[in-house]
Amino acid sequence: MADLKSPAPGVLDEAELNTGMELLFFAYRDFVAEPDRLLAPLGFGRAHHRAIYFVGRNPDIPVTMLLDILKITKQSLSRVLGELVRTGYVAQVKGTVDRRQRLLSLTEKGKELERRLSGASRARIARAFRAAGEDAAQGFAKVMLGLMTDEDRAHIERHGNS
Repeated sequence: MADLKSPAPGVLDEAELNTGMELLFFAYRDFVAEPDRLLAPLGFGRAHHRAIYFVGRNPDIPVTMLLDILKITKQSLSRVLGELVRTGYVAQVKGTVDRRQRLLSLTEKGKELERRLSGASRARIARAFRAAGEDAAQGFAKVMLGLMTDEDRAHIERHGNS
């Protein structure tokens, strides 16, 4: 791995930035490998994974809010949700205040799948943080927040670590 120390504080050269990008690409590939493996026999992919994760983290989430989080088209989300509802992983009910609103939550079957998917991911992150040392989680969070849009950063700040 390339040395990430810069000649001047806060200034990274092109090689260091390329190393950072490669680290992100390879880490993401490996991070999603186990969930991908668990989802493949179900005929599900990464869009299903993201939907299951965010519905699990936000019970009774309105479809419109899930669209805002995932940044995918209504058509794509409709296909993914249709499969998840049909196969019994996600429940969909009408809103109590606005009957046009559709609220999503995981069924028991969906919660079990989310536990399996997230458990594999949490274990990977925990190993990486332990190996990197005690300040790694805070440094990682700063970098990831720096890569996000203002809107997504605000979402993280509103919803915290629940």
